[in-house]
Amino acid sequence: MRGRRLRARRRTLAWAVVTVVHPIRAAWLTKGGTGAQNYDEFADETEITSIIAANPRSALAIEMPHYAPDSLGKTFAAALPDASSRLSCAKEDGLYAPHENVVVLYRITRGDRVSYGLWCMVDTDQISTSADEPGLVIRNEDVFPEKVRERVMLAETLGHLLSPVLLLQTARGEELHAALARACSAQGPAVTDADAAGGRHEIWPLDGSAPLARELIALAGGGELVVADGNHRSLAAQTGGLPRFLAVVTTPASVEIAPYNRLVRDVVVPSFEPGETVRVYTRDGGMRSIGLPRDPALGFVENLDHALVERVLLGASLALQPGDKRITYVGGDYPESWLMGEVDAGRADLAILIAPVTVDDFIEVNLARRKMPRKSTWFVPKARAGLVVAQL
Repeated sequence: MRGRRLRARRRTLAWAVVTVVHPIRAAWLTKGGTGAQNYDEFADETEITSIIAANPRSALAIEMPHYAPDSLGKTFAAALPDASSRLSCAKEDGLYAPHENVVVLYRITRGDRVSYGLWCMVDTDQISTSADEPGLVIRNEDVFPEKVRERVMLAETLGHLLSPVLLLQTARGEELHAALARACSAQGPAVTDADAAGGRHEIWPLDGSAPLARELIALAGGGELVVADGNHRSLAAQTGGLPRFLAVVTTPASVEIAPYNRLVRDVVVPSFEPGETVRVYTRDGGMRSIGLPRDPALGFVENLDHALVERVLLGASLALQPGDKRITYVGGDYPESWLMGEVDAGRADLAILIAPVTVDDFIEVNLARRKMPRKSTWFVPKARAGLVVAQL
């Protein structure tokens, strides 16, 4: 009996430790129908307009207001009042239910694969972007400044965050995975949402002061957290002066990394040396494997395939900077056949197909506080926007 009391006491103390993970003080949980792909998951942004037209309740109408059918023709900045109005109307119409001081269980089911996460708030001052910058939240990729400015403006206008940053728990991932699985199996979800690929997204809130919530918070914040998705959103939180940002803390066992390819248009396609680095597809040459020279003087990260594509193929061969509008970054939701179709239809001149990095390599690079090449990791499954909204 005494041993059980001591073990219980130790668990209570463990849950009470200082952590970078916190409950959401003022949350709005969807009642259904508002879930959406994140704003940066589209290779063709006209898809956003079609999605919003088919589902006006989608959070995309708020996150990408200038693509909503009734705001077309406006710039992002000019459409921000429309975004604010849409969020206010959604709350007034009862599309979201208010909650105080909660963390939110998250389960995603795709076929026979089940993923888990915990919606929460995370301290912004813990973000680290280099080896000499302290912090338990590791951001790992270069970003596009224009996208960051848009996210800052949106948060300032709305006073709410609709899209989470996806964080990998690297030290206690197995414990967190098991604890989330147990918690999710103990009760039915509050809300279920479906994505376009047939995945099922389930959420249910937990009182942030309850023992189970404290246990999950301690596990979620029990080691270094790596930004798997949401580099722009996390930098926007820093730039905008937010003390905390909305996050889903997940586990390495819950995610995979899919290919992150490129389409290039309005260029003269150079000749390629055969090799095994990446595959390219053109209208004249079809699909073939090419080689890109590695530089032994550079490190492991600089010789990853995505880095070679950016530095050698796009930079040296095509004289393109990463932010050039002629480059489209195409995530793993789009199959190879779609990229080939864009080239065949004349909407692109070149498709570059790059093998994905592994989750283990991704974690290793980040724990060494090295930056991954830009747009090199397309994590699946993605956390849905508009399921859990944090009021700032």
